[in-house]
Amino acid sequence: MSYLWHSSKFKGVRFREQPTRKHGIVADRYFVIRFQLDGKRREEALGWASQGWTEQKAALELEKLRTSGRIGDGPCSLREKRKEQEAKRQAEAEAETARKAQEERDNLSFTRFFTETYMPQQRADGKSARSVAREDEFARLWIGPAFGSKPLRKIAPLDLERLKKNMTNAGRAARSISYCLAVARQVFNHAKRLGLYDGEAPTAKVKKPTEDNRRVRFLSHEEADRLLEALALKSPNVHDMALLSLHCGLRAGEIFGLEWGDVDMERGVITIRGTSVKAGTRTKSGKTRPAIMTDAVKEMFAQRVHGQHHDLVFPDRSGKKAVQISDSFNRVVSALGFNEGVEDDRQKVVFHTLRHTFASWLVEQGVDLYTVKELMGHGTLAMTERYSHLDPEKLQRAVKTLEEGIRAKQGEGKKVVELHT
Repeated sequence: MSYLWHSSKFKGVRFREQPTRKHGIVADRYFVIRFQLDGKRREEALGWASQGWTEQKAALELEKLRTSGRIGDGPCSLREKRKEQEAKRQAEAEAETARKAQEERDNLSFTRFFTETYMPQQRADGKSARSVAREDEFARLWIGPAFGSKPLRKIAPLDLERLKKNMTNAGRAARSISYCLAVARQVFNHAKRLGLYDGEAPTAKVKKPTEDNRRVRFLSHEEADRLLEALALKSPNVHDMALLSLHCGLRAGEIFGLEWGDVDMERGVITIRGTSVKAGTRTKSGKTRPAIMTDAVKEMFAQRVHGQHHDLVFPDRSGKKAVQISDSFNRVVSALGFNEGVEDDRQKVVFHTLRHTFASWLVEQGVDLYTVKELMGHGTLAMTERYSHLDPEKLQRAVKTLEEGIRAKQGEGKKVVELHT
């Protein structure tokens, strides 16, 4: 459809009237402007009078474009102006998005990050179900109440000290407190890797609680014999598990997950696998290690009814993986009076005491700590060093070696002097 264009009283401004569209009592007018740009004649539309455009406003807009063209400052056409305005709106939108993202990062609470980001990643990375459950427990019972609702960036060392105090007042062991602090540290480190936290984590300025880890209750050989004899009468199955822990250093969970395919009677080796299809996670670290059978353990296995390769050696009554030691163990320990008058839980005889006894006996026999570490399946040598005090002759042997070296050097010096004289 062709329209009739009318010139206005302003040069370069014209309009057309829309016969069916009214603005008040007159026909609505559509304004355009004409101008020269880079030697070419340009025409650009402005809009309707009903949208606020007038001849005067159109002329003013045209003058702005001409001025920009003369001095080279700003858009020289409506197209350029619209692009500039669109770019400005986009930049403002991006800035607002960035501002909201920063605000969300600044207000991201410990609990929210732990629940929505940290824990899902730990599961995806294959962390053991035992470790995941324990970290979740620390977050719910201790970290959450202490500072879980606080934004990560506002958590200070004082908050961590409050966490330590709460756990100490509740009677939690120093090792548990250290574990809890380690969980908090891992969360901050994970947030830092994702760019959600800047600077040094507050955990770096908080000291771990100290604990005398050398206070480990272990059995004498006479006590161990009495315990095994009593268990054999009370529960042969518990006796066999106790023997395995006492002679091979296995944890209860490792015994529960043991399969007949892991028992090599010919070589006298038990393979403690980190994981299995049937038993799931079986070692604390998730790593596989060997355990060497004693003659008593070999005899014990020989007397048990062997199952198929993937059958559990010590299933529960329903044939599934056991989850705890039978209370028969505690009843026998109580009857023997091992825990009579003992108030410190760390010094009481429990099933795990048998594993400590295994390590303690090795050290007492002069086995080096690195070998003990490997047999125990410890992640670090520091975990094994709690038993170092059980070898009182170690320092004496070290000094003896030093003395022998000194005498040897002195002897060499005397020979040199004699040769010169």
